Amino acid sequence: MKETFIKLIKDVDLNNPIFIEALPGIGHVGKLVAEHIIHELGAEKFAELYSPSFPPQVFVDEDGIVEPMKNEFYYLQGQGEDERDFIFLGGNTQGLSPEGQYAICGSILDFVGEYGVKEIYTLGGLGTGQPVEKPKVFGAATNKELAAMLQEHEVTLRSADGGIIGASGLILGLGVPRGMHGVCLMGETPGYFIDADASKAVLTVLLELVKVDVDVAKLEERAEETRKMISKAQQMEREMAERMNIVPGEEDLRYIG
Repeated sequence: MKETFIKLIKDVDLNNPIFIEALPGIGHVGKLVAEHIIHELGAEKFAELYSPSFPPQVFVDEDGIVEPMKNEFYYLQGQGEDERDFIFLGGNTQGLSPEGQYAICGSILDFVGEYGVKEIYTLGGLGTGQPVEKPKVFGAATNKELAAMLQEHEVTLRSADGGIIGASGLILGLGVPRGMHGVCLMGETPGYFIDADASKAVLTVLLELVKVDVDVAKLEERAEETRKMISKAQQMEREMAERMNIVPGEEDLRYIG
């Protein structure tokens, strides 16, 4: 594999869909939100993205079956009060390098742009490094109107001294020149465990914004499934680091942001 590519699994006809990005990050907050919606509403996978910028490893499931590192596109049609269509982006990894992140995010936006996407929501966690009693939702937007909308939904705007690392920020930034606008929602989290509470806070705000109804009761169950998957992935990374003689702290294959 020499470059990033997208494998189309199913042809779909979507009308002005909302794009929601939720790749792994701090506390796996966004990933958990998207997986919950996808499962509860029965979204269908229609494309997969592969890249040489993904970590050089594979997952092995409970049955000993290898799963490659990839991003996955799901779709939903006719949802919510406005009967909007949706595209969700999930997966088990992000790009390792800045160059890889730009290439991957550019490919993602080119792909969803073909379906007429103009509205974007990116989801993630905002790490505090310490316990959080009641998670707040922080946000940022591509224009003042959307920022004001976030405040109306009691989202705290991200301060000027903080950036948004990885796909959640880059997709918004690269989307603007393409005529795409949107917001990033970040759940306040310690950042060192799979945070169902932060995910629930983000999910609640997201559902209000896109006017879709989803049962949040099973979110904690999905968090436990994710914890097991992440634990396995981290063990694989440690084993690979040992084989490659990587000094702890010298290189970290986990995405942080």
